[in-house]
Amino acid sequence: MRFGLGGLTVAVATTYNLLEKEGREALAAGEPERLQYRAEGGAYLNLKGLALDRLAGVDEEKIAALCRIVRGLEFAAVDAGQSGHPGGSSSKTEQALTLLLGGAFNFDAWNPKHPGRDRIVWSAGHCSPLFHALLALIYEALRRDGFTLDGMAVYPEQLARFRRWGGPSGHVESEYALADTSTGSSGHGFSAALGFALLHRSCGLETRAFVLAGDAETEEGLSYEARNVASAVGAGNVVVSLDFNHFGIDGPITEALPAPYINHWFAQGWNVIEVDGHDIRELAYAYRLAAQGWAPQRPTAIIAHTTKGIHYGRLENTADSHGTPLPHPEYVEVMKKLGFDIPGKQGEAEADIAVVTDALEEAERAYLVARLRDAARRVPAEAALIERMKNTLVGRPMADYRSLRRPDTLPPELVFKEGDSIPTRRASEAWFAWAMKNSAFFYVGAGDLMKSILTGKAEQVYGVISPENPLGRGFRFGIAEQNMSMMSTAMSQDTLPGGFRPMTAFATYGVFTPMMANGVRMTLINNDVNPDARAFFIMLAAHDGPETGEDGPTHHGLFWMSLFTAYPGIKVYKPLDANEAIEMLFLAAERGEPVVFSVVRPNVPVLKRGNGVPPAREAVNGAYVFQPFRGNGKPKKVLAVCGGQVMANVLGILPEIEEGFDVKIVAVTSPQLFEELRRRDPAKAEAIFSEEDRRYVTALHNGWKGFLYPFLLPGDYESRVFGMDRFSRSGKPDEIYRNAGFDAAGLRAKILR
Repeated sequence: MRFGLGGLTVAVATTYNLLEKEGREALAAGEPERLQYRAEGGAYLNLKGLALDRLAGVDEEKIAALCRIVRGLEFAAVDAGQSGHPGGSSSKTEQALTLLLGGAFNFDAWNPKHPGRDRIVWSAGHCSPLFHALLALIYEALRRDGFTLDGMAVYPEQLARFRRWGGPSGHVESEYALADTSTGSSGHGFSAALGFALLHRSCGLETRAFVLAGDAETEEGLSYEARNVASAVGAGNVVVSLDFNHFGIDGPITEALPAPYINHWFAQGWNVIEVDGHDIRELAYAYRLAAQGWAPQRPTAIIAHTTKGIHYGRLENTADSHGTPLPHPEYVEVMKKLGFDIPGKQGEAEADIAVVTDALEEAERAYLVARLRDAARRVPAEAALIERMKNTLVGRPMADYRSLRRPDTLPPELVFKEGDSIPTRRASEAWFAWAMKNSAFFYVGAGDLMKSILTGKAEQVYGVISPENPLGRGFRFGIAEQNMSMMSTAMSQDTLPGGFRPMTAFATYGVFTPMMANGVRMTLINNDVNPDARAFFIMLAAHDGPETGEDGPTHHGLFWMSLFTAYPGIKVYKPLDANEAIEMLFLAAERGEPVVFSVVRPNVPVLKRGNGVPPAREAVNGAYVFQPFRGNGKPKKVLAVCGGQVMANVLGILPEIEEGFDVKIVAVTSPQLFEELRRRDPAKAEAIFSEEDRRYVTALHNGWKGFLYPFLLPGDYESRVFGMDRFSRSGKPDEIYRNAGFDAAGLRAKILR
């Protein structure tokens, strides 16, 4: 609005009352850029009901016939075990078969772990009836040509022992073909696939990572973290096939996801394609478009609208179909409606499975084998992939963590001056940077704590992974410990062309590490069931102990290790000083066994060696004799000490203790390593800490006291071990130690008691 005033033209802004509908309508008409309803995302394409040309090679009728066979095998397996998940398995059947046969997925059924294959993650790991039925179909078809495969295949007759000891597993495990990680925890597969995708892209490879997922998995907070990172780094080689059947286990997903489902993917920058999840043509188009990278440098979610438990009798389109087998008579009725004239005698599943298998006609079998051969031909030769990696990573050492051996003479940056005070986080900072320069396959990142935990020096050797720097080796995970854990540990499960194995290190404060436990647990399970995919990773538990005193109990790293010492296949390392940290990191790489590695923020003394004190390398035993008995005839006292600051405090009062005792000091760096030493070399372990020593021991740890239980006799857990077993309060570190009784006076009282 404008009007004249004394020859001047003055502009007056229009005013709006946005509490009134008329005011909002006026704003939308007058200044439309101010009032919009919009979502920022990737590209969007809706194929539902769209007239599409048939695709060459995609015989929809034959694929539909194969889907019928697979459903029959699924339902028979669930009935045989009277256990399993028929609902999501049935609704994903067209997705799985079309992905396999539609021309978008590169896979060699004759060599299923070929390093050039596309990766596939069954994020909906409970859909093992579909998974095993699909494998049974594939390898029955190949067996009729005389090809058999032990270990990685499933055959139809094995489905009769589904979810029983020695039979096909209850959730997807990666020792099988067509599975690249073991799954079962909902929502974790997105992170695992992202790890595979970024590993391959960062080595110059064009591998894609496909995910078969349920719609309810979007509820999992971890999946939100993964979606953010995938979009931020431009992971265009990630394709998620979402089974949008509207139900979780307990009911409709709208009970937990009130916003339109597409918003949870589109608003985070993903490309979205919507299809009828039972329409083979639409699915084939969607998978090919996604694989071609139709909207580059963005991951793609294919929202496949399906019916949960389709063809599964009265449980069709219900949440109950998720994990509820039909009563046997109803199962028989369902199978007959599918066209399988089974005997249907309860307890004789083999006969039912044979009927389904015999229904595989030769024309359909021949088509399946031909499409599998076509998929195998698309897998690049390993030699060509190795050459591509060398050309992409020119100037970087083509070596993995197995080459990171301790030099006879350590480089200067890995040696810390005795007597100085150095945080052990400086040692991990130096070692990570050294390792990054000596391996092309090391990846590192932190949960928005790089500047505090000190992973930045290693990250910057090749830079942080981004759309502009796809060959980086550092990660910006953000405040997202769950995704950081699952993505990093899954990445380390993979094997690249040439047999190269990646190593990952990921870091947060020790007090926050329990948030990462499930990703670690899933990978430890994978290590156990599939040793060929044995992962090596370092989870850095930084700021261990109470030294983050001013932050209060929310940041005191006191009890976290109680969780990780319970898991098989991983050990907690807690070096006392910077030089021990270097030695133990080399040990970790040499062993190739996952570790949780404790480092501290404050300065701690670099212990002086010599004059009877062993070199720092002895820390790799898990415990070593820092000071032997003097043999002075006084009563014996053994001090098992864990924690650099505790050791410093003990050494400060040692002259007073020695007035009345003959004192032996055992430095403890990993009770788990020491227990392993007892089994491997009992004589050496006995020389370090004998059974007699247990009679005289006082154990001291600036954290969870249970960490040192292996050094005690039964019954001594309360009287001879001292830790910090209560939540503290904010205070300076010296105040924290004093109030916990770990200052000089408190330690003196504990030891003398």
